[in-house]
Amino acid sequence: MTKMNVESFNLDHTKVKAPYVRLVGVTEGEHGDKIYKYDIRLKQPNKEHMDMPALHSLEHLMAEKTRDHHSRIIDIGPMGCQTGFYLAILNDDNYENVLQLLENTLKDVLEADEVPACNEVQCGFAASHSLDGAKVLARELLDKRDEWTEVF
Repeated sequence: MTKMNVESFNLDHTKVKAPYVRLVGVTEGEHGDKIYKYDIRLKQPNKEHMDMPALHSLEHLMAEKTRDHHSRIIDIGPMGCQTGFYLAILNDDNYENVLQLLENTLKDVLEADEVPACNEVQCGFAASHSLDGAKVLARELLDKRDEWTEVF
């Protein structure tokens, strides 16, 4: 297989074992800042995927709640394949901190009584949300917390 520019396109998706959290790469800026990008995989590629309303709500919840636990979140966003999320953090290379951040955030999701910014003013598809679905995804991932470090 020809090496591609996108890191995940070089990952053999038939070999990974979801759920997991893995460092995808590090990008260094011209002034020494570093962006750490993580693959947070919830579902087994090509076998299962998240339903869009649940994924969409989990995205909103994690986007808001991760920032309650870490001051240098750049972004968290879903993968187009609907099997996971990418998390980008500035200047924090501590993998254990990332795992704890995710655990704390998912616990917050379980306690949520609404989806943040779930309205037509703040969201581009406000009708496509499921708080209950997001909670199911969060619970499934938390239930397998001991597997997060095992990618293959």
